[in-house]
Amino acid sequence: MAWLSIRGVEKQYDGNPVLKNLSFSLDRGVQLGIAGATGSSKTTLLRIIAGLLQADGGSVWLDGKRIEGPDEKLIPGHPSIGFLSQHFELRNNYRVIEELEVASVLTKEKEEKLYSLCQISHLLSRKTTSLSGGERQRIALARVLLKSPSLLLLDEPFSNLDPDHKRTMKQVLKKISHEFGITTILVSHDGADLLSWADSLLLMHEGQIIQEGSPQMLYQNPINEYVAGLLGNYTRIDKNDPPTLVGFFENNYNLQNFPLFIRPERLVFDNATSRHLEVKVGNSYFMGNYFLVEVEVGEKVILVQTNQLFYKPGDTAFVRYL
Repeated sequence: MAWLSIRGVEKQYDGNPVLKNLSFSLDRGVQLGIAGATGSSKTTLLRIIAGLLQADGGSVWLDGKRIEGPDEKLIPGHPSIGFLSQHFELRNNYRVIEELEVASVLTKEKEEKLYSLCQISHLLSRKTTSLSGGERQRIALARVLLKSPSLLLLDEPFSNLDPDHKRTMKQVLKKISHEFGITTILVSHDGADLLSWADSLLLMHEGQIIQEGSPQMLYQNPINEYVAGLLGNYTRIDKNDPPTLVGFFENNYNLQNFPLFIRPERLVFDNATSRHLEVKVGNSYFMGNYFLVEVEVGEKVILVQTNQLFYKPGDTAFVRYL
């Protein structure tokens, strides 16, 4: 039996279903990312798993025991589950250590280790009102972890962070998982944010699971255009696109299950050969450590990623597929 099991969970608001017979399971120690567009009911699912929201149907099981909802117990929640909302609050004008001490069930040694992993040891004497957004979030995370949960649920933890604080948060979560053995479920509207963090991904749309699997599998083999767009840039190739383009994939690479969703980094510029595709170079975009280039085959625009740009708009070039 799986450590965490979600079985046929359903939820309605005003007669409108927002979660539709949703089921999946999770083994202990796995870091699961759940992604979906705004309105996919990701937060609703997370709150049901946490025991903070009553499901209208189905059940949630943790370590062989059913998680009760707020209609079934006096104080909502589960002692083994930590939930960090994207709308977390810290008490104003308290020192950080005062905010944290009241939540702790850990030894002093483990507290100090947790503060170090969360990169907040240097903030303990600061007032909560003097912290940046990223610092406040890591302190709120530590406050949840001081209660020693075995399952951690995070609702959009990257949504209000700049790139530097986002990287820091990902590093913190990786270290916490390794050092404390905590299983984590993290939801985000931006699936690309989860690729480097998650062991497994579950993608949702309108209250249903659309596709699940490893980040690598979902990124390279999206089941539809919605999934492709959640995880990064792509070009959609249809059977009725220019014959030269369709034939390039069909004849040279035996890709015949149209539509195809081609990632830009799978196409590279190369010398002219009979197996390579002739294109007309269009606009290019500097992305930091690479260029994203629009190229044309007839009236079809496709995306190519390259580390160095040797072409200007209007040039003829050739690409191959990796």
